[in-house]
Amino acid sequence: MSSRQKVYIAGCGGMLGEAVYRRFNKFAEVKATDIDLNEPWLEYADVRDYRQCLESIESFAPDAIINLAALTDLEYCEKDSDNAWLTNALGAENLGLIANHLDIPYVYISTAGIFGGDKDYYTDFDIPEPSSVYAKAKYYGELFVLRHVKKHFVFRAGWMMGGGLKKDKKFINKLYRQIKSGKDVLYVVEDKSGTPTYTVDFAEGIKAVIESGLYGLYNQVCGGSGTRLDVAEEFVRCVGLEGKLRVEPVSSEFFAADYFAPRPTSERLVNLKLSARGLNKMRDWKTCLAEYSSVFLEDLQNSTAEIEQIL
Repeated sequence: MSSRQKVYIAGCGGMLGEAVYRRFNKFAEVKATDIDLNEPWLEYADVRDYRQCLESIESFAPDAIINLAALTDLEYCEKDSDNAWLTNALGAENLGLIANHLDIPYVYISTAGIFGGDKDYYTDFDIPEPSSVYAKAKYYGELFVLRHVKKHFVFRAGWMMGGGLKKDKKFINKLYRQIKSGKDVLYVVEDKSGTPTYTVDFAEGIKAVIESGLYGLYNQVCGGSGTRLDVAEEFVRCVGLEGKLRVEPVSSEFFAADYFAPRPTSERLVNLKLSARGLNKMRDWKTCLAEYSSVFLEDLQNSTAEIEQIL
């Protein structure tokens, strides 16, 4: 990408949007939109509204469209399935049609959650079997893009981590909020496995693949894999609390009331195509978690210092 090119990023207000915006803004003119205007660099646009998006995109005349817009809370998607389908499926269609209209590349983000979970690992060529509303809507979006958008890049992500204290709505920040509230025991499921995916590396990977011009579908996750328990134990170590609090393994049934949406037993992906094409920019998940954890470690140290001053 270069400063002479323009990139339109939809759904850019979330944890992945933060990383993608900052990466692409260094090399191209970026128009970032969302329905939640939580940054000064965001403009309003709703991917569910075709005409509004068409006007927003055409007025910018981009060289590429990146669609990050998604409802990713699985329980919310089960409860409000219409909105989940409109955002995750129709939104993918709307921006794909606009990309075709403008004859420009289109980036769509899919998920490891579309698989059935019966295999230990999934490559780019395995056949999805989505079970939740979220997964079904995302898979519909993936299929539409693959079948109907001429210039497409589809990236399947794993367990996303990134965005920091403000924007991380996923596993790492949920753990940290428990730690910050004073919990001395973290109950973490040990019967779900997957591949952590660092937003910073993911953004770098998107850039590399777009620049390659090799359209298609790509698994894009960090190296290595583990269970939720493995990730929690590593995070506790990274923030210097190993031996100071306990990580207790439990089954998924322990959280069944709160997390009732169906989830695959295994969401482990392998970056087979990226590696074969020399485009794999994803580091090992433990390396990325150590880097990401510095944000939480600093906040924890600052909080401890504040408490000590009060005392």
